[in-house]
Amino acid sequence: MYPILFRLGRFTVYAYGFFLAIGFIFGLALAILRAKKAGIPFERVIDLFFLTVLSAIIGARLLFVLTNLHLYLKNPLAVFKLWEGGLVFYGGLVLAAAVAIVYLRVQRLPVWQLADASSPAISLGLFFGRIGCFFAGCCYGRETSLPFAVIFTNGRSLAPLHVSLHPTQLYDAVNGLAIFVFLLVWEKRRAFDGQIFWLFLLLYSCGRFLVEMFRGDPRGSILNGLLSTSQGLGLFLAMGSLFVLFYSYQYRRR
Repeated sequence: MYPILFRLGRFTVYAYGFFLAIGFIFGLALAILRAKKAGIPFERVIDLFFLTVLSAIIGARLLFVLTNLHLYLKNPLAVFKLWEGGLVFYGGLVLAAAVAIVYLRVQRLPVWQLADASSPAISLGLFFGRIGCFFAGCCYGRETSLPFAVIFTNGRSLAPLHVSLHPTQLYDAVNGLAIFVFLLVWEKRRAFDGQIFWLFLLLYSCGRFLVEMFRGDPRGSILNGLLSTSQGLGLFLAMGSLFVLFYSYQYRRR
């Protein structure tokens, strides 16, 4: 599509970085509003936000590099070109969650209340992030003849040019937006702290597993190519989420 949105002299605004920033801004605003309702201090939310954003970017980039190591061995400096795309959500989630738990424990703040407050914000951030992927051409789909296929023609795009592809970036964007709406609606029925977070993890993992079936970009594989790396992680996280949700419901019924 349009990897570069516009230029101001020597300053270039890349679509991927722009939409990623929009996602962070909206996500932060929503997280602050929701954390305030949960009685969590504003200053702690800001500190936690920047810690998790930094760790999420590092974790997401690290997993992308590891699954595409052959590309970066030839050009190591390309590891730092984040504006061109190349982040794996699960890598960011794992590292950000670990950092967040440590921070919250040290500050003696409620882990699961904040996890619930942040989950819709993460979903909204995913929506904007995938729009950025669409503009940049990363995370592209397989070839298809479907009427809603997309064709990338910009030479700076990371996707193959002049072929009809599944708009997998938009599939994932819709998935994130749908989860965002669902979580806000379901929150009124929340039965225990942490339920919104585990529902988010379950829904995203399942949706991402399906979207991965239509992806065409190199992203690593497991089980002799049976599953992509993200599908393997998603399956593990979905099963873990189901176990926690089931156990929590059973525990409350005792």
